[in-house]
Amino acid sequence: MTQTSSVSVTTRTFQMADLGPESPLPSVQPLLEPPYVVGEGIPDEIATGSRWGKARNIYPYPMQDSYSRSSTPVELTTVALENSRVRATFLPELGGRLWSLIDKASGKELLHTGGRIQFANLALRNAWFAGGIEFNIGTRGHSPTTCAPLHTAIVTTGDGQQILRMWEFDRLREVVFQIDAWLPEDSPVVFVAVRIRNPNEHTVPMYWWTNAAVPQTERTRVLAPVSAAYITDYDGSMTRADPTDFHGVDASWPARNPQAADFFFDLPPEQRRWEVALDAGGDGLALVSSAQLRGRKLFVWGESTGGQHWQEWLSPGDQGDEPRRYAEIQSGLAQTQFEHLPLPAGESWHWVEAYGNAALDAGIASGAWDAAVEHAAERVETLVSEAEIDEALADAGRWADLVPGAQIQAGSGWGALEGTRRRHSGLAWLDVTGTPFDTSTIGPDQRPWMALLNSSADGSPSFTGAETFVRGEDWDDLLARCSGVEALLHRATLSHAEADPNSADALQTAVDDYRRILFDADASPATLALAWRGLGLALLSLADTQSIQDRDPGLDALAKACALEPENRWLLIQAMTLSLTHGAPARALQLASKASKPLQNIGRVQFLTAQAHALAGSPETAAAMLRAGIEIADIREGENSIFALWKAVCPGEDVPTRYQFSMH
Repeated sequence: MTQTSSVSVTTRTFQMADLGPESPLPSVQPLLEPPYVVGEGIPDEIATGSRWGKARNIYPYPMQDSYSRSSTPVELTTVALENSRVRATFLPELGGRLWSLIDKASGKELLHTGGRIQFANLALRNAWFAGGIEFNIGTRGHSPTTCAPLHTAIVTTGDGQQILRMWEFDRLREVVFQIDAWLPEDSPVVFVAVRIRNPNEHTVPMYWWTNAAVPQTERTRVLAPVSAAYITDYDGSMTRADPTDFHGVDASWPARNPQAADFFFDLPPEQRRWEVALDAGGDGLALVSSAQLRGRKLFVWGESTGGQHWQEWLSPGDQGDEPRRYAEIQSGLAQTQFEHLPLPAGESWHWVEAYGNAALDAGIASGAWDAAVEHAAERVETLVSEAEIDEALADAGRWADLVPGAQIQAGSGWGALEGTRRRHSGLAWLDVTGTPFDTSTIGPDQRPWMALLNSSADGSPSFTGAETFVRGEDWDDLLARCSGVEALLHRATLSHAEADPNSADALQTAVDDYRRILFDADASPATLALAWRGLGLALLSLADTQSIQDRDPGLDALAKACALEPENRWLLIQAMTLSLTHGAPARALQLASKASKPLQNIGRVQFLTAQAHALAGSPETAAAMLRAGIEIADIREGENSIFALWKAVCPGEDVPTRYQFSMH
């Protein structure tokens, strides 16, 4: 096709919460996840995949957890692909999110979207926001890059097709991914191709899910070419059932589900990969892909008070408007999100997706399941045929290494540092012609590490000033050749991050490493605070591993970290949380009493203080605090602690809706 659609780069003002600074604490603590697959009738493929590849932690990514519930106007870069039938708008500064997809024939927005971006605690790094189509890589959960900028540029092919290219180096799995989006002239669908490349000499566990938020009304229905689904609850259990008769409910209508649930559709391997969400008029998003993306899923928040509150929490109405509800339809590499797949050393995976309006006949689509699915399959083939998907996949392969034009948006400097590190160590790297990581992207986070590489090449390695963290054996080797307490701290952190939380020997090594720092006369208060914090976490994990009942040494270490940095909100919250977890509410109250007023006023700190009062024998104080109002901006998905505290300290009183987040 020689004609192309237009690509425009502009800015748009959003009401957006301030993301706040990233946590300065290295993310060495284990990921919080429910138990893996239980129940009968689960195939070995799913059960095996769910036991393999789980990330130990999110290290070296820092947490993004200091946002609030207030918002201000923020100008963001947008890239729009447009032709006579479709307008697709992407947000490269926020993980490349496809924020809006408008079908011009019907005039309808096919995605759940809005004017306000509100962060909440649903992602691997905490911060996440609802709406649009999100791209997730790495391990189970919303991606580390979901609230981060991607490298972004426009690629022009030999026949004039313009492609929006976004790419980044994933620090968790140490792979490079790219997202290419294009809209041919007169096409009713926007194509998105993904390529993941593994430059390592070992197999890496791989995870990818594309999550599309779609508007939900009483008449929204979701269709896929299946007769069964693997359905999970928030306790991690999984059962196989007919999605049209799940506990007597036809769950293909999201608004009919009383509770939150994941429905992983059991698509046979030979079945074409598609899923459709339609409205009362038959219009709605079709999510279609090449065969590589086997998984298809429906997620619903449920119609409980807690489920509805989550909808309001994530998509607050503008200027008093009613919040808009949504469901999610998703596509992934594996059959379920419990699984990781092995990406072999040096290999590359790629696939293509297409998004557009299925435009079904509403009467047929709302009828009997089999007839509705057959009709949807016909409309999907009309929208974008299997041959067109194959052609798009072939095109994407030919275009993948074309040199991009001028940069629209810079991502992180970690890809540039990684390329330099690998060349320095004599390790294989990738041909990054199509996804360049220019050294101009090196910023304050990477400069101390780049300086270490450069000084090491000169034969006199030196290291200072790093406030960010890295992973990899060769970094440890370089740090071992450096003198100074900073190098010791980063070596201890590396050791801790890699330690098996069930291995007493590995944890003891981390403990010993941290203790060496505490006796170094040159250690700064900031270095000592991180060492005491790391020591406290390692000691508590070691006590758990060895069934030691005395948690005081670990909690003492955390308290010393807080004393060294009394304005560090992250240290305070972690120390208070772990004090309560280990049955020491008096410690938590003491930590809070020593904190400054601004820290005491943080919603999470207020809640932990109320919880500590209740556990310390002053339930009336906790009750008064709850009645006065506590708002935890980063309350975690599935967290019911504030509900439980109200029930404990205000017996007989109805729990206010603002405290109800339970989806069961």
